[in-house]
Amino acid sequence: MKKFRSLIASVLVAGAAIATPALAHPKLVTAQPADKAATAPTNRITLTFSERLVAAVSGMEVTMTGMPGMPNHNMKMTGYKTSVSDDGKALIATFGRPLMAGTYSVQWHVVSSDTHRISGTLAFTVR
Repeated sequence: MKKFRSLIASVLVAGAAIATPALAHPKLVTAQPADKAATAPTNRITLTFSERLVAAVSGMEVTMTGMPGMPNHNMKMTGYKTSVSDDGKALIATFGRPLMAGTYSVQWHVVSSDTHRISGTLAFTVR
């Protein structure tokens, strides 16, 4: 009976170890511009994640939240293209020209192979 319990315990531990990667969710590893950073004008926002993303259901919304002389100016940005990098781990927003001086908020949402939607926000300032 003791050997049987030991066998069952071993099977349960092995099953838990194998199932752990399937329970993982993508995590934001880096952001360019970084959260709460001040940056020079840029025409690209890059969010890099710990896992490959499903491009069709991943994206971001960018809002200008303030500009010089108008600190509480909310303007949803348009005209940018969102894509996933060739390695599948980065979500990229590319603008036709550099972002103007001001503050910005990014709301992102991503899905990886585990099919769970993960979302978050970050903010940065363009000098």
